[in-house]
Amino acid sequence: MRQAAMRDKAGDQWVETGYVFTARTGRPIEPRKLYRSFTRVAKDADLRVIRLHDARHGCATLLTAAGVAPRVVMEILGHSQIAVTMNIYTHVVQDTQREAVSHLDRMLKRRPVVNDRPG
Repeated sequence: MRQAAMRDKAGDQWVETGYVFTARTGRPIEPRKLYRSFTRVAKDADLRVIRLHDARHGCATLLTAAGVAPRVVMEILGHSQIAVTMNIYTHVVQDTQREAVSHLDRMLKRRPVVNDRPG
């Protein structure tokens, strides 16, 4: 909604880039300005200021740990290849797999084992 308002205000000067976050005319935000805004928002929220790259990595790690499909994480991050996403976040997937196997182990231990073999 905010971007639609910016688009209306910019009129003919708006450049459609497909980006979610843009400058007032739709063009990409300059990295320094983006970091200043990010820092201000973090401070206003009483959060520790971190590098934007670390925030991106944290987002991907949380999404992966939450069970979001790797292809979806890839698309959110803008990676062109699933291998890039998986190479960077494989440790999270392995942790998630360990947790899944642990759940399965607990489920199997609840059931009595029936031995159908004779003697």
